[in-house]
Amino acid sequence: MGMFSEFREFIARGNVVDLAVGVIIGAAFNDIVKVLVDQVIMPPIGMLLSGVDFAKLEWVLKADDPATKASEAVAIQYGALVNAGIKFVIVAWVVFLIVKAVNSLRREPPPADAAPAPPPPQEALLGEIRDLLKAR
Repeated sequence: MGMFSEFREFIARGNVVDLAVGVIIGAAFNDIVKVLVDQVIMPPIGMLLSGVDFAKLEWVLKADDPATKASEAVAIQYGALVNAGIKFVIVAWVVFLIVKAVNSLRREPPPADAAPAPPPPQEALLGEIRDLLKAR
């Protein structure tokens, strides 16, 4: 029974629940970014570049041989890499903005009613000397 209670305590800690929520929201956010890149950002860019569809850009290493159906084309699909790079930049930007917002919420403003720190002894001594010189 000890192992079950430890497991229950582990689950109830909150970190596991927060992590699960983060993973679920991250997966949903991934779908949003995929649609944003594939269907919103890339079509206008492709149109500006004379109708190029980035997702279909590839470097053919071995062409498809229609005579023999056994051999398929071999290609490096670098267009998918371009799309993935754009998705990464979008996700990194959003994560940066989220972290920046959380950090600004966590940052505590300095206490306004705190008395200023007393000057160091050297400054206090110089102030006394200045006051004595003014008195002459």
